[in-house]
Amino acid sequence: MRTHAQAVVIGGGVIGCSILYHLTKLGWSDVVLLERDELTSGSTWHAAANIHGLHDNNNITRIQNYTMDLYNALEAETGQSCGVFQPGSLYLAQTEAREHQLRLQAAKAKYYDMPFREVSRAEAEELHPLVNYDGIRCIMFEENGGNVDPSGVTNAYAAGARQNGAEIIRFCPVTGTEQQADGSWIVRTHKGDIATRWIVNAAGLWGREVAALAGLKLPLQPTEHQYFVTETIAEIEGLERRLPSVADRDGEYYLRQEGKGLLVGAYEKNLRFWAEDGTPQGFGHELFADDLERIEDNMLRAIERVPAVGTAGIKRVINGPMIWSPDSNVLFGPAPELSNYFCCNGIIPGFSQSGGMGLLAADWIVTGESRYDMFAWDLARFGDWADAAFTKARVGDQYANRFKIHFPNEERSAGRPMRKRPAYDAQRSLGAVFGLNYGWEHPLYYSQEVGTEDVTEGFTRQGWWEQVGRECRMLREKAGIIDISNFAKYRCAGAGAEMWLNTLFANNMPKTVGRSCLTPLIGVRGGIAGDFTVTRSGEEEFWIIGSGMAERYHQRFFKQLPLPEGTTFESQTEAMCGFNIAGPRSREMLQRMTNTSLATADFGFMRSAWVEIAGVHCLALRVSFTGDLGWELHCAVDDQMRLFSALIAEGATMGAGPVGSRALMSLRIEKGYGSWSREYSPEYWPQEVGLERLCKMEKDFLNKSALAGTMAKPAREHLVMLALDGAQTEASNADATGGEPIFKAGSGVGRVTSGAYGYSVGKSLALAFVRDVGAGDVVDVMLLGRPHRAVVLDAPPFDPEGRRLRV
Repeated sequence: MRTHAQAVVIGGGVIGCSILYHLTKLGWSDVVLLERDELTSGSTWHAAANIHGLHDNNNITRIQNYTMDLYNALEAETGQSCGVFQPGSLYLAQTEAREHQLRLQAAKAKYYDMPFREVSRAEAEELHPLVNYDGIRCIMFEENGGNVDPSGVTNAYAAGARQNGAEIIRFCPVTGTEQQADGSWIVRTHKGDIATRWIVNAAGLWGREVAALAGLKLPLQPTEHQYFVTETIAEIEGLERRLPSVADRDGEYYLRQEGKGLLVGAYEKNLRFWAEDGTPQGFGHELFADDLERIEDNMLRAIERVPAVGTAGIKRVINGPMIWSPDSNVLFGPAPELSNYFCCNGIIPGFSQSGGMGLLAADWIVTGESRYDMFAWDLARFGDWADAAFTKARVGDQYANRFKIHFPNEERSAGRPMRKRPAYDAQRSLGAVFGLNYGWEHPLYYSQEVGTEDVTEGFTRQGWWEQVGRECRMLREKAGIIDISNFAKYRCAGAGAEMWLNTLFANNMPKTVGRSCLTPLIGVRGGIAGDFTVTRSGEEEFWIIGSGMAERYHQRFFKQLPLPEGTTFESQTEAMCGFNIAGPRSREMLQRMTNTSLATADFGFMRSAWVEIAGVHCLALRVSFTGDLGWELHCAVDDQMRLFSALIAEGATMGAGPVGSRALMSLRIEKGYGSWSREYSPEYWPQEVGLERLCKMEKDFLNKSALAGTMAKPAREHLVMLALDGAQTEASNADATGGEPIFKAGSGVGRVTSGAYGYSVGKSLALAFVRDVGAGDVVDVMLLGRPHRAVVLDAPPFDPEGRRLRV
């Protein structure tokens, strides 16, 4: 056994073997995989191993299709069969919402040139004659859907890795992982120790236990999961071809051919958790006792759709464990608190994602960043607040609603509330309906009825649409009070603060106390890893405001630059709260509450000062994400309730009031402002989103050389604003939300990143990345999966010259 390696992968399931294989494909041959038992132990060996290409997230769609394309190439490369069957998959829609989802996926498939299309009932009956299509509104066919052999795929990855120099050691459980002073690791086993630069935790059911060896806690919870295989069915035995699988997600089961019978699996409402206190070390290829009564309702729906299921005997039942994260997406990426510790845990559709997951993990480890923005997978989306109770509640909800559509803007209540700030109860008494942002409860909108819970059950405009409009119009006409406490806030202080921040960020830091600037944070590949507002609040003190949900994500960048002696950089997100008071009467409102002059001559745009507002000490910034006149006020958490009460009382005297985050989304889109993880991400270059002027190439800063490389190239696409045809959007009762493909003359030219109705300008709007399209051009946005005319705007429809911000 090797005693030194570039990377040690812990876990010999399909994901661990894929990461090992892809590391070798990127040139790392000195790599080792340690498996506590035999390859495929745990969850891999008993998986149903279905494969499909389409996903609601565009980048996950891309990596799933990479995975499906890889399997045949992997067989040819290694000589190891992957047991690939690709007779196609039929997707059935029983509801309008499911039809909208499938039509949108078909539009994405056309954009990405993937084989996914609508078929008639007659064609579907030819493809799968055992299905009863009564009550089906829409049928889609994915030509390369199917399934693979779990053991075959795992062993193919392993064979490919070995061919490229990797070592795989079975029956070798890891007993310890110890970080060294230089950031490297010692991995301890009873067969000997390995010194390595990188650890990759792909330990599957034992991911929690392996993470704990490094002092890391992962929000994971296993459940039982059942499927069964029928005896031979005469109709299938008589066919000379393999039947396509059936995705009847409204029926809450999955079904495909297995041998000459059918395999049927279900995610039941009456789920059963397993190993809440830790996965047993001796567990390997065991299964649980059959308990088909738990999935009886799902089985009956499957029998109604495919009657042959009900007449065939059951050949075998598989009841085995799976391990889930709180949102059923993988926990992926380097642990921000540790050096060189990569996680890939909690994978559910492993055989649809294994290849892409291995590729992106290897990308990140070898080059420092994955080629696609995968924040939807990034383990940094959860923090310590995601405790065992929250994880269990969310996993239970995810499992029981596995096939429920995740609608745009939908908020689920399981495990909540988690973290509440002092104003929570007061906001609720005013009708606030809350959402979840990095564990924090924050107002989405204010209902006319106190105690309302958010209900979002479709892709069309929902019941809260009119209320959000009232809030937008109130702010644009008078003023609004927006809780921005979930913004990330940092304080950097000391003699080296200015130098350190200038080395971290691309823009020049403010030289004068009371000045602010906007600045990008540049990623390893020269894209935008973050966008921040930096304020100089003292001679040696700066405040930095950024995306709250990305706070743990951004730790990876902040820790790359050691702080100068005597300089501190600390998060203040939990210690501070904030409100944005914006609108044409915001100055008048706030001036009544302070002795500090808020006149433009004394407190201009992008200026800041410590002020007293109704007796509360606040850091006031003359900025506003609404695009309107406004101030951000940041105060100590203990003062939030006092400040909120004073703002509400003063606002009421002029017809102003509280405004939620959904209105803020609409307002910022009216102004054309981008948002991190939507318009700003490591995939996008500054010149593609209009941030190039904020990158000061005359100085040195983090990842400047990578930025110089991207800035030297022409933009691949540009961020633009679109106005959708009003008559069409009213007819469809919907607005773009993000992810919708854009076509011109039948060719794909871009995709929407954000969308909303602009209440104060009377237009359905979208921000989008496009190529070969200019202002005034007419394009088709695939809203609800169908073409809707839109025109490319040459300027934001609200205050295009920016006068209201600066008045």
